[in-house]
Amino acid sequence: MKKIINGILLIDKEAGETSFDVVRKLKHRFKGLKIGHAGTLDPFATGLMIILLGQGTKLSNLIMSEEKIYQAIMCMGIETDSQDLTGKILTTTEVPDLSLEKIRTKASDFIGQIQQTPPLYSATKYNGTRAYKLARKGIKVELPKKNIFIHYLKILSINTNHVSMEIKCSKGTYIRTLAVDLGQSLGTVAHLHSLRRLACGKFHVNHSIKSIEIPKLELPQLISRIIPLREALPNLKEIELTDQLSEQIKHGYQPSWDELNREAKSEALKDEDLKLVKDQQLVAILRIEPTRRKNHGKLKIYKVFS
Repeated sequence: MKKIINGILLIDKEAGETSFDVVRKLKHRFKGLKIGHAGTLDPFATGLMIILLGQGTKLSNLIMSEEKIYQAIMCMGIETDSQDLTGKILTTTEVPDLSLEKIRTKASDFIGQIQQTPPLYSATKYNGTRAYKLARKGIKVELPKKNIFIHYLKILSINTNHVSMEIKCSKGTYIRTLAVDLGQSLGTVAHLHSLRRLACGKFHVNHSIKSIEIPKLELPQLISRIIPLREALPNLKEIELTDQLSEQIKHGYQPSWDELNREAKSEALKDEDLKLVKDQQLVAILRIEPTRRKNHGKLKIYKVFS
């Protein structure tokens, strides 16, 4: 009997390959299996990609909404049209004499909730069209600013005009735009020279498989590294279901508060999303939508896993 494969796999992407290249490697190993990923990395970037296998593809939006940690190097004195090292050079300028402390002081201004204008070379949509498609045609548009959150921006070192940093940020943050904006605040132009994703939520690149190893590992070795669906969302609290309620939910049943209260502690029901589980298996994701009622939101089954 063919083994059913569902879950996620942590991969360390190499520089020079696209995110789809990584997915294609795994599709070659897991023939016929539905495979996706939770968050693209540019070809020049390296680091953590969370690969979604089988029913794990249903977790895409939930995983992508997690906070990310990056290591990056900003190059000052050179501006490019793509805001990174792959773009066409637009401007070169002198770089002021900057101490590590001065850079750190300016970097602190970016911590917390800030607004960021997405780069033209991005997947952000403008009137239904991806911005990068317009940029490639030479069409300049004004993209609306977006609210993002920077948990920390650590300046690690400076070497000539290259500044090494580590960033923890919310979903939707463009690190290359952050580098450009930081450069401007320092009185110069800048672009992103390198980028490495270290973590997404509680998953770290240190626990991943190097992309170059995918074709070399035996299939059982790859399978042994798959994280089950139940463990793929470690930040969400769980409610253990009875056999009867589990089967009902799998067939489209929407549970009531009374039914869940018999299975869960009341404080668990204050979260926006909860995992419904049975015998180590993820049955569904329950979404609690806010209402005017003080103690109870509206229950909705967001995703079901067969």
